[in-house]
Amino acid sequence: MTIKEMTLEDLPRICQLEKQLFFSSPWKKEDYQYELESNVFAHYYVLIVDERIIGYMGLWIIYEQMQITTLGVDPSCQSVGHGHRLMDHCLQEAKEHGCETISLEVRVSNEKAIHLYEDYHFKKVALRKNYYEDHEDAYLMVLDMKGDQDGNHFID
Repeated sequence: MTIKEMTLEDLPRICQLEKQLFFSSPWKKEDYQYELESNVFAHYYVLIVDERIIGYMGLWIIYEQMQITTLGVDPSCQSVGHGHRLMDHCLQEAKEHGCETISLEVRVSNEKAIHLYEDYHFKKVALRKNYYEDHEDAYLMVLDMKGDQDGNHFID
């Protein structure tokens, strides 16, 4: 298993996974091309198992803040820890870049993803009404990398 930076050569597989995972509003190849070639804040990664891309993740790092723009794992490879591997990589990147918070939006119906983020102490802080193209709401979830109100630190 390897996590490496996403390249333009990875996009056919990424777009295939996008259509499987986010069928109601998948990102297009051009969206990823922009992220990889033009967005100076973007950091995109692929998870490779047995020489095959089975997962991916996109991050924007802007000063002390990180936003997870996308995270996906091949449906046939879910529920065996690959989402956690991507999240571990995300937290390591956040630590290395001195990020104080990590945020993301997630469909209110995506219980698997919500549970994954809650495993990492993300908190639901707002509801974004009609966030997606199909008008489904999203939760804004945030992780405070400095710790919670009880002084617990999530990243040492």
